Amino acid sequence: MSQLQNKVAIVTGAAGGFGAEIARAYVREGAKVIIADINLTAAQKLAQELGPSATAVSCDVTDAAQVNAAVRLCVSKYGVPDIVVNNAGTTHKNQPLLDVDEATFDRVFAINVKSIYHMTHAVVPLLRERNLRQPGKGGVILNVGSVAGIRPRPGLTWYNSSKGAVNMLSKSMAVELAPDRIRVNAICPVMGATGLLEQFMGVPDTAESRARFIATIPLGRMCEGTDIANVAVFLGTDASHFLTGLEMPVDGGRVI
Repeated sequence: MSQLQNKVAIVTGAAGGFGAEIARAYVREGAKVIIADINLTAAQKLAQELGPSATAVSCDVTDAAQVNAAVRLCVSKYGVPDIVVNNAGTTHKNQPLLDVDEATFDRVFAINVKSIYHMTHAVVPLLRERNLRQPGKGGVILNVGSVAGIRPRPGLTWYNSSKGAVNMLSKSMAVELAPDRIRVNAICPVMGATGLLEQFMGVPDTAESRARFIATIPLGRMCEGTDIANVAVFLGTDASHFLTGLEMPVDGGRVI
């Protein structure tokens, strides 16, 4: 039997990168998935690839109204979500901390941190209500943090701090929402070959540049989307029912 049979999920930033792989894995494991992304064209393309178990929605995660609309679509299309993956994220260019302007700082924190505030307000009342009607069936919230919030690299100070906030708020949410049977965990990837890679490195994306970063990862490669998707599947299953408040590195040993 599929691991997520009859589950309903919302994945933000799901049109590409780690989010797309999570969406693919969820559908493959039997879930119905809302692909929420600011890039509606790419989201629709992925939804078409995945078939009737996936629905695309345009969603700027920094806008509470759009987040609420995405959740309402999920409820009307598939039902109250069982799993919410706050995956949408961004960074600033790897550079000295004083060179990052205020607008960029605000954008990083709005997308990486405040988006989770918006989603929490949109979904937690629904999950609490369901737990009252069906005791023990609260839900799962997965926040994509980063090893950057555990073991930071220089040049990414404001990004690192935003992901440190994600990691910590996940643990705090886990404690506060445990009575409602809502499990909250942070998945913390190391650098992967996504659209943000060149900004993370702060240098052109060449084989030599990649090699310098890969040399800091004991298992000798960057994170792949399937690595994150595999963890997201497990943490969404009932097999992980006693796991909450994790700050789980998916990093090939980078934080050791």
